[in-house]
Amino acid sequence: MLTPGQSYEALYAGFRWSLPERLNMATQACDAWADAEPHRTAIIDLTGERRDVSYAELRQMADGLAHDLVARGVKRGDRVGVLRSQGVWTAAAHIAIWKIGAISIPLFKLFMRDALQSRVRDAGANLIITDAEGAEMLEEQTPVIPENLTLGTDSFETTQTGPDDPAVLIYTSGTTGSPKGALHGHRVLTGHMPGAELFNDFLGQKNDVLWTPADWAWIGGLFNILMPGLALGVPVVAARMAKFRVEGCKEIIRQASVTNVFFPPTALRMIKAEGAEIPGLRAIGSGGEPLGAEMLDWGRQAFGLTINEFYGQTECNLVAGSCHALYEPRPGCIGRIVPGHEVAVLDAKGQPMQSEGDVAVKRGSASMMLEYWNRPEQTSEKFVGDWMLTGDRGIWEGEFLRFVGREDDVITSSGYRIGPAEIEDCLMQHPAVATVGVVGKPDALRTEIVKAYIVLREGVEPSDERAEELKIFVKERLARYSYPREISFIDALPMTVTGKVIRRELKARAAMEAAR
Repeated sequence: MLTPGQSYEALYAGFRWSLPERLNMATQACDAWADAEPHRTAIIDLTGERRDVSYAELRQMADGLAHDLVARGVKRGDRVGVLRSQGVWTAAAHIAIWKIGAISIPLFKLFMRDALQSRVRDAGANLIITDAEGAEMLEEQTPVIPENLTLGTDSFETTQTGPDDPAVLIYTSGTTGSPKGALHGHRVLTGHMPGAELFNDFLGQKNDVLWTPADWAWIGGLFNILMPGLALGVPVVAARMAKFRVEGCKEIIRQASVTNVFFPPTALRMIKAEGAEIPGLRAIGSGGEPLGAEMLDWGRQAFGLTINEFYGQTECNLVAGSCHALYEPRPGCIGRIVPGHEVAVLDAKGQPMQSEGDVAVKRGSASMMLEYWNRPEQTSEKFVGDWMLTGDRGIWEGEFLRFVGREDDVITSSGYRIGPAEIEDCLMQHPAVATVGVVGKPDALRTEIVKAYIVLREGVEPSDERAEELKIFVKERLARYSYPREISFIDALPMTVTGKVIRRELKARAAMEAAR
């Protein structure tokens, strides 16, 4: 843990990663506490009647599930999906998989058939830990529903693993081709700890209770909140919200006496729009997209504290951010580099500089991925020498990093990173579509919405009914948050001489539409 009372400079200069030869996240997140304080509360379960689940109970659930998975043939290195919402079994599922030395794959319940299958097939996952609802979404894969199992009380001996042994495969969207799986080792939890502690104003204080409305299938929910909280002995709240509602949020905070929250920017904007105030919190973190000075000022009025922004991505997370307990944030900036990481802004030759350039993270960050799953060429392209390129543009303001924009065309909507290529591929399967270009359109609430510009096949007439049909077509096949909320029918797309869609022209057009 980081020690409060030191200056940022002292914390950064004195920090060293602690990565022992033997490291398994199941021990970090569960077994260490189950041995030391078995009755300590690990998870406050609000998915039904409130239930405070101890570390001993969490270990018993994980051990029983691990035995069942081994009986089904799961072994070290196998990939096993976890298709569940926030809940105790979600945490136990990941822990059970790591105990075996297998690789867990967080999967969104919001994924529809095509999006889900593309990921599990790419990963080669034959078993998916899920619930009855999730089982109906599967095709070839075998659903494992823990609630239906008769689990014994025998302990499970955790497989010996090291920091770089594969542990979790998290899929991220890109601009070209299908989604890529970022493969992380058992060091990834350790890699998240400094950033999680800082954006929570030194997480682990007496009476701290953690919660986020973000799904635990997203790296922000799983490794910014759930696993760091478990590792530090801080109770984590499990509460399902089918749709974020401010009153529901306030009730969860009240019921569980929540002190620390990670709110995606869209959730903050919804709270602001309703004029709601939520006093009593100790710390709020936000990430996924920049907040801006206006939102920071509002946050001080609504919560009585300063919101701490943080920055990272699936490939290497929580590498920069703010910590009001250490220093005042600089409005418009993400923050300073998190101890343990080295972040730079690179020029075209891959050299660090102070003016605007490519944001990159140096090898050695414990939260950095091992590789893209089965994609050696794309893994190689992600690096320039010892620097991992984030695909973002930034500039330094003293020691503060200001986010300028994305180099690629990934759409950021309600905190989700959405790749346009997958949506375009889906729409191209519809018999009415000749060609399509998908971009992000600026939106006050969601940062961006998915906007599709479609050229229809000859003889097909554009209409509102046709647009609705195409929205539903995507919604039923991909994630429910990634369907195009707006569709425009046009005669032709702007194309390069090699036949590629010029997305920057479509983005400029969408920006003009948003400004009207």
